[in-house]
Amino acid sequence: MPELPEVETTVRGLRQVLEGQRLTHVEARRADLRWPFPVDLRQRMQGATVTSLGRRAKYGLIHTDRGDTMVFHLGMSGRWRIDPDEIGKHGHLVVETAGGSQLVLDDPRRFGSVDLVRTDAVDLYRGFVRMGPEPLDDHFTAPVLAKALEGRAAPIKALLLDQRIVAGLGNIYVCEALNMAGIAPGRAGGQIATARLDRLVVAIKEVLAAAIEAGGSTLRDYARPDGELGYFFKQWRVYGREGEDCACGAVVQRRVDGGRSTFYCAKCQR
Repeated sequence: MPELPEVETTVRGLRQVLEGQRLTHVEARRADLRWPFPVDLRQRMQGATVTSLGRRAKYGLIHTDRGDTMVFHLGMSGRWRIDPDEIGKHGHLVVETAGGSQLVLDDPRRFGSVDLVRTDAVDLYRGFVRMGPEPLDDHFTAPVLAKALEGRAAPIKALLLDQRIVAGLGNIYVCEALNMAGIAPGRAGGQIATARLDRLVVAIKEVLAAAIEAGGSTLRDYARPDGELGYFFKQWRVYGREGEDCACGAVVQRRVDGGRSTFYCAKCQR
């Protein structure tokens, strides 16, 4: 599943061709993805001008001058393509601009979604109401994280994947950040000292920033809107590296927690 860096990379790619552009054609080529497309999608978006783009957790936001915001999620296999040679059978949403660009939202497995909300009520969108702070924001700090983890006996990895604790973190980058911070994924979240949480917050921000700079991690169907692949997988410290050497010289291990693979080093993560 595309995680925060992949969505941020996607939004940055879309910004280059959408921001300031009038949408001349908006067409949903099927009735639904994970749930139905808004029935008034074309009516509200076609003819509107895109004023800005943004991201909230793993969702992309396309704001227009009509006071509407398109909220999209890439699901398991979604990706936007810019000026593709052909739309193809998995191109479920087509957007064209006055500048001559064509954008196609592909989603072979159809676990993604597209919604429309009023821009002044974006924070009330069903996916955002109970969501925690953005990990790249300045106000995401060790004391903020400590307060969210207070009294929690659940493993720190599971807690970091809880969108109510911090928004947008996924399996890859949680594994990477915990390794960088030297924290065992199974340690109880409420028992981690603030000083160690400070290292963890720094690690989360550094891992995400490096992944965004590298264009994300290419897994299965993900690619940037311009067709280029993400290359952060070449920098993975532990994820997907079971049996290989950790930076400390020990061997990277893997276990399954809640149906997800956890990659870690038992020597340097305590």
